[in-house]
Amino acid sequence: MKNNWILFTASRYIFKGRSNSPVLAVLGIATGVLALIIIISVMNGFQLGFIESILEISSYHIRAESFKEDSLDLLLDKINSVSGVEAAVPFREFQAIARGRRPGQQAILVRGLNDNALEIDKKMAGRLDIEAGDFDLSHPGYILLGGELARRLGVFIGDEITMFSITGIMFAEESALEDYTVAGIFRTGYYEYDSTWAFININNNSFKINESNLMLGIKIYNRFHDKIVLERINKALWTYHEFENIKITTWRDYNSSFFGALRTEKLFMFILVGLIFIVVGLNIFQAQRRSVLQRREEIGLLRAIGGTENAVRLVFVLDGAIIGFTGACIGLFAGLGIATNIQGFFTGVEKFVNFFIGIINTIAGFFGMGWAENFAVFSPQIFYIKEIPSRVLPMEVFIIFMFGFLSALLAAWFASRKIIKIQPAEVLRYE
Repeated sequence: MKNNWILFTASRYIFKGRSNSPVLAVLGIATGVLALIIIISVMNGFQLGFIESILEISSYHIRAESFKEDSLDLLLDKINSVSGVEAAVPFREFQAIARGRRPGQQAILVRGLNDNALEIDKKMAGRLDIEAGDFDLSHPGYILLGGELARRLGVFIGDEITMFSITGIMFAEESALEDYTVAGIFRTGYYEYDSTWAFININNNSFKINESNLMLGIKIYNRFHDKIVLERINKALWTYHEFENIKITTWRDYNSSFFGALRTEKLFMFILVGLIFIVVGLNIFQAQRRSVLQRREEIGLLRAIGGTENAVRLVFVLDGAIIGFTGACIGLFAGLGIATNIQGFFTGVEKFVNFFIGIINTIAGFFGMGWAENFAVFSPQIFYIKEIPSRVLPMEVFIIFMFGFLSALLAAWFASRKIIKIQPAEVLRYE
């Protein structure tokens, strides 16, 4: 007997059956894949935005410290010659208190950079949005403030702020107080930086007062190759006595707890949303078991005319495969379509909900009742975002697709085990 009858019989059972279970199962798989792709893409957008802000602006991919200042030029020369290194940026930093036009004071972190830092570090330039003014650190008296910090201090471009250090010196020292002119206002998309960070020239006298350690931030082309590049850097420096006490760490060392928390958050989100596939899989399992019982006579006939036990079982397994593949494909294309146009999707949802809120408000107005506020999925008053971020990662999309497909396939495989107990002679004897 040729095996092409298996696919024909499986498709007949799905498309010619009297039950709506296959349709509901396909919709269940599609909904699970769709929801998981959208949720994970939005989560990736938020998480990767935070991660990139931290790595590209604050911590760098690799950081070198505890080296002598007079060896900086040699260190830059050696590190820039290492394969995989994209940029190396010297910086200093200290903590301070700033006072602007508004009453009160703000605790800030002051980082010193060279005036050409953005020209050297293209990745930082891509994450730093200059909202007003310019990235101008050419003058020792210029300062750049985060957008939220400038708002709290009540200052704009050209205004002055007073800053005094709280790192290693006493407030009473007159040399600790300095006035700066706001030359630029920036935003990173990360609230902590926008509300507490400031940039000044790395050669400013404040760093001499604070005895701030000079550090070197290193960017590499692929941050996941940090350990490989770290070995190359150590190999390039180990023969120089100037760097005997140098300390070199990667982003995995000083951000491990934060990134670990993000991974755990995503894992649990995968598990929670993935419960949809378990529910749909159980539904397919019960539907397939019911189908096996309802088709006992047909199964007995197929066995009697030469169909093997595995071949007949494969008919029902193919049913599950067709359901899983169809549902996963529908959910895949719909999910990718929404995830790549997430802003328009949520705008449409908000308009749809607000349309009904408007109707309710109109009806409530006739009875003198209060008005409901407009609905917003990610309200700017709560979330520190200008637009909803979304990142689609191909590997994660593939895993989600396989979850949807395999949940239906495995459910059908387990349900088809009932066929083993059906004996053709006993079935046909009573028919």
